Amino acid sequence: MQSINSITLPSFLRRTMKAYALKAIIRAQGCELQRIGKSRNWQLKANFSQIQAIIHEIECQDEASWLWLAKLLKQQYQDLSHESLIQLAHRMQNVTVASLMAQTDCTIAQARKVLDELEGLD
Repeated sequence: MQSINSITLPSFLRRTMKAYALKAIIRAQGCELQRIGKSRNWQLKANFSQIQAIIHEIECQDEASWLWLAKLLKQQYQDLSHESLIQLAHRMQNVTVASLMAQTDCTIAQARKVLDELEGLD
């Protein structure tokens, strides 16, 4: 099972044009998006694959005010644990060092170690 990440989105509505469309994209991925109390901050609860899907959808859209969210989400999952990398690589078909690095922004050393463990070389 994938772990659920909680990510705080500061000033979500104020920084985003067409927020209703962005919220629909996020919720369409099966994520939970809710306001934190009465503040202007929001909280996103999503697993790694949902975060990737949100980033992909944002980058495919022609809305510049959404790019800050894609950047924030990329920063949040950049430091994945070794176990998370192994689980992700196990689910990927025909995984290579380059594809693992592209999907997770991990280092080449981390990707090689994960693939070695999956192949039983470690």
